[in-house]
Amino acid sequence: MKKTYADTLAYLYAQLPMYQRVGAAAFKKDLTNIRALLEVLGQPQERFASLHIAGTNGKGSVAHLLSGALQAAGYRTGLYTSPHYKDFRERIRVNGQYVSRRFVVEFTEEIGPELDRIRPSYFEITVAMAFAWFARQEVDVAVVEVGLGGRLDSTNIITPELSVITNISYDHMNMLGDTLPLIAGEKAGIIKAGVPVVVGETQEETAPVFRRVAAEREAPLYFADQHYEVKVRAEELHHTTYVVHRDQHLFTPELRVNLRGPYQCHNLQTALLSLEIWQRYHPQRSVPWPAVESAWADLRRLTRYQGRWQVLGEAPLVLVDSAHNEGGLRPVLAALWELVPAGGQLHIVLGVVNDKDLDQALPLFPTSARYYFAKADIPRGLPAEDLRAAGLVHGLQGRAYASVRNALRAAKRAAGPRDVIFVGGSIFTVAEVL
Repeated sequence: MKKTYADTLAYLYAQLPMYQRVGAAAFKKDLTNIRALLEVLGQPQERFASLHIAGTNGKGSVAHLLSGALQAAGYRTGLYTSPHYKDFRERIRVNGQYVSRRFVVEFTEEIGPELDRIRPSYFEITVAMAFAWFARQEVDVAVVEVGLGGRLDSTNIITPELSVITNISYDHMNMLGDTLPLIAGEKAGIIKAGVPVVVGETQEETAPVFRRVAAEREAPLYFADQHYEVKVRAEELHHTTYVVHRDQHLFTPELRVNLRGPYQCHNLQTALLSLEIWQRYHPQRSVPWPAVESAWADLRRLTRYQGRWQVLGEAPLVLVDSAHNEGGLRPVLAALWELVPAGGQLHIVLGVVNDKDLDQALPLFPTSARYYFAKADIPRGLPAEDLRAAGLVHGLQGRAYASVRNALRAAKRAAGPRDVIFVGGSIFTVAEVL
């Protein structure tokens, strides 16, 4: 009997090692499997140009910014990101449109006979599927986001026209290392011989790592924050207007972007220099500035960007953000208080995964907020009662709820029109309320 799309997803989720379900056990230590899969498929990754994006925080936002700009400039643009929020097909897009259900089914059936031999992970299958779809759709360029790390990530099979590393913070330390230089070394693994690389932020502990690896591989290296400065000029509910300087000279007094969030200045700096360097080293490429402006003013619709500083409701203001490590959470939590008016209350719906270092994460959260602890509906979700107990140790007061949706409903019942409700802690928590 022919499999349906639902049958296919059930098979992929049940049969293959999946990071959301089993954590580090799904992480493969080399590129053997992805090489074998792509050989079976006829090396589809060689049939399109690519940009490769790594980093602890911001890589998804930068991937969407670059994809939107290329799309608006007339390039048929593939975009691979992970994980997904609601729909598996979010991972694989061409010009903002998700991969077809039919292709997901056909692809899985095509490689089915090879699965017992190769024994790939869920992530390895999705990377191969993305490259096969991009080749079939004849994309001009694909923006490919690293899943985890860089050096051993399945996406690192490509030789891109540009490598981008956003920043380095503490995350996935059991797999990438427990110091910033060690983590940077894994991210620097995407740097290829002779391929220009843009690093978003100059960090004292990690910059020497990137300089060393780039020099060894004769890869031209640029730090975005040494060339671009982006500052907020004005904020609206769904847009932010920025002023941009390039090498201390005014670049544009007004860049309106359909994104908000305290971290977007860094992401915009990285995206701006990435576009500049890509065109410099590939003169046949052209991304006119009006295309960039139009794309970024309408980015959420153009690339279907979601889950980052996204407004879900007003009066009370309901915000979600997928930040889940120290580097991501710190600016988000600091910015939340600026949104709470005098006399207002901050309500936080919080769910995390069970391998999260709570002693590092929970002290970042304000003790004056009211908490609604919940377990994300994945096997790796930390039970709500365990999270509540850990929160109490750090002065976070609240109740545990059976689900993220129940927690959000309780927060909405308790909140007044001047209050702010924030949902976060992990991408899987956010996914349940989108």
